[in-house]
Amino acid sequence: MQAEIKGTTMPVLEVTVQPGEQLISTHGELSWMTANMQMSQTAGSGGFMQGFKRVMGGGGIFLTRYEAMGSPGMIAFAAKIPGHIVHVDVTPGHSYLVHRHGWLCGTAGITPSIALQQSFRGGLWGGDGFLLQRLDGEGRAWIELSGELVHYTLNAGQTLMVHPGHVGMFEASVQFQITRVPGISNLLFGQD
Repeated sequence: MQAEIKGTTMPVLEVTVQPGEQLISTHGELSWMTANMQMSQTAGSGGFMQGFKRVMGGGGIFLTRYEAMGSPGMIAFAAKIPGHIVHVDVTPGHSYLVHRHGWLCGTAGITPSIALQQSFRGGLWGGDGFLLQRLDGEGRAWIELSGELVHYTLNAGQTLMVHPGHVGMFEASVQFQITRVPGISNLLFGQD
């Protein structure tokens, strides 16, 4: 499998898939593909329980699986807003939390699920709450992040307060909690 990110402001992830290799994504992420790419539905490596967790986060029970038939195929995923497409390697014990709409696709060993919902009440009364996707398993995942990217590495005991609208992705080992200030909600990150 070979992946190439093309473009600048509105990047496109173009992946060449060999026969026998598979990519997975949530429904609706596909932009275009060659005719020999076959699509099917799967509950993913996490099974139906992970699918039900995705539904609680606003997604679907099933994932779309893409596989090249007979010869190498190409599939593309285009950014929906200006920003960047980045990849992360997910391994057992090294998971990532990603903003609600950030995960574009991944290799078949990736298990996406819901990670956090701030409050059910927040979702009912005027908002989505604060939702994150959790990427577990083993494989490569591609993430769409809007705007410019700013990276921080927190040392043990260091804390950074971040407005929820500016959270793109972070390693699952980072401890976080939501704090409320009247009229404002913030997310507090800290590394143990």
